[in-house]
Amino acid sequence: MIDETAVMRRLEQVAALVVAAGLALVSYWLFFSWAGGGGPRERRVNPSPKPQVSVPVKAPLSL
Repeated sequence: MIDETAVMRRLEQVAALVVAAGLALVSYWLFFSWAGGGGPRERRVNPSPKPQVSVPVKAPLSL
């Protein structure tokens, strides 16, 4: 005779795995589509900006 509780547990486990795998696939698909599908080879490196030169204040400001 088949134990119905064991069958139900196994069915719940399989359903949980299918749902988890589906959510993972959708998550990765959305992440890479929103990220532009770019990997490290497709990234552009912007040149570093020139350092700003600060001018010293000659006299303190008074209020």
